[in-house]
Amino acid sequence: MLKTVIIGSGNVAQHLAKAIDASGQAMLVQLYARHPEKLAHLFPEEKIISSLEDLGDADIYIISVTDDAIAEVSAKLPFERKLVVHTSGSVALEQMDGKNRRGVFYPLQTFSKSKTVDFSKVPLCLESENEADYNVLETLANALSRTVYNIGSKQRQALHVAAVFVSNFSNHMYALGDAVCQENDIPFSILNPLIAETADKVNTLSPVQAQTGPAIRHDQKTIEKHLDFLKDDNQRNIYKILTQSIQDTHG
Repeated sequence: MLKTVIIGSGNVAQHLAKAIDASGQAMLVQLYARHPEKLAHLFPEEKIISSLEDLGDADIYIISVTDDAIAEVSAKLPFERKLVVHTSGSVALEQMDGKNRRGVFYPLQTFSKSKTVDFSKVPLCLESENEADYNVLETLANALSRTVYNIGSKQRQALHVAAVFVSNFSNHMYALGDAVCQENDIPFSILNPLIAETADKVNTLSPVQAQTGPAIRHDQKTIEKHLDFLKDDNQRNIYKILTQSIQDTHG
């Protein structure tokens, strides 16, 4: 059974820790947090440490902190030649300190503390410096998820950019739609079936094939009505940019 340590206490760290702990095929031996109280509601006190000097022995050390802190944390680890990985979508493997064997264990999903995620459905993207370490990461990944990919740093960066478009930016569109609903006393929940159907379409159609709406139809009168309706300059500018992008894409 693989012994794992997680360094970090944010959303990704918490979801990953719970998945490992529940897997039955890997052992979560320790969690590091600068503020242990963030993890106290999830795990016993004896498993949580607040000093890197207290890190025990493990097969895999998973750094799950902010992107800007990964290099610094990896440099502060009080050991050498251990397998150390990070969970970032945008940080290259080489940015970690070279005193340890380096790898990446990137879960491609959006994580919120208050929302449970079925980790078995989360794609796990792996990278390592040698085949033996990759096999170790693959063993852990297969214990957690049904979908595992060998993804290099350059591919992972492209994947992360794509993920920002389809997840983070899409969610911001929901926020803008919610603002329009609130301003006009409409429950946002009325849009939930539309959101669900739009997301479901890409399981059977390409995003280009699934596109609908006034922009692709070049329905200029409707577009102008929408722009006249929107009083917020930011909303108007985003509407114009996305409309033009759809029309450019579809010719």
